[in-house]
Amino acid sequence: MRSRTSRVHLDLQPTPPPGAFRKLALGTWRASGDPSAYAAVEVRMERALAFLEAHKGRTGQRLTVTHLVAKVAADALRRHPDANVLLRWNRPFLRKDVGVCVLVVQPGDTGRADLTTATVHRADALSLASFAEAMASRIDAVRARRDAVIERGKRRSYRIPGFLMGLALRLLSFVWFTLNVDLRWVGMPWDPFGSVAVTSLGSLGLERGYVALVPYTRVPLLLAPGAVRTEPVLDAGTLAVGKVMTLTCTWDARVIGVEDVAAVLRHIGAALEDPEGAWGPADMTRGGAAGEPGVG
Repeated sequence: MRSRTSRVHLDLQPTPPPGAFRKLALGTWRASGDPSAYAAVEVRMERALAFLEAHKGRTGQRLTVTHLVAKVAADALRRHPDANVLLRWNRPFLRKDVGVCVLVVQPGDTGRADLTTATVHRADALSLASFAEAMASRIDAVRARRDAVIERGKRRSYRIPGFLMGLALRLLSFVWFTLNVDLRWVGMPWDPFGSVAVTSLGSLGLERGYVALVPYTRVPLLLAPGAVRTEPVLDAGTLAVGKVMTLTCTWDARVIGVEDVAAVLRHIGAALEDPEGAWGPADMTRGGAAGEPGVG
């Protein structure tokens, strides 16, 4: 582990020299709002829902679809490291850590809800139960406003005039990620957004939505599971009633190729349609209790 005195923010290594298309993409688009690309997959959810119910029945602990998507996203980035990247100096760098960020609803002091983030690092190295336990701990802390770093950051942001907010965020992103400076010594969090963000549209009752990338976070991959719905499906050529979920994806086309996104989505879809194959029987996930991670 690096000493805090080195003030290096993230452990990164350069990617191989880019191919012709990637060089064109890097030269064409300057902001992550420009090259946003979108995809969606339809996932059969009968086995995933049964897996969640079996886990709850055997352990008394509650997992959700969002936990499954977040955890398998981390596993997918471990298998497909070319999608685990960060853009700095207009060049992709490979991340060595796999961090998963989930958007969380935080009750407001005035009665209005706010959104914040809960991030679990090295998520690919955790079991499903350990990941859910770690995410639950992070969610509880941010919802109860016990995370001193996040709360300090919010108080500081309130002091910035609206017309200067964009400049302040770009400056912070430049220091954090382009210069790769660890700012914990001045009270800023370490890598607060991770490699991939997950936001549950289903908890809002939405079946499908394409969520915008947030440039200052430098997160190039965003997943949005929708509500599980009942609709006609074909099983071995026979029409039946099935449970289906749309999982949408937004990615930064400057740094992630469509083939890598397709591989990540295929991995996630396969795990959701065969959760026992991905994580073992439901009672083997014993260990972490968690509530619905939130929405965005």
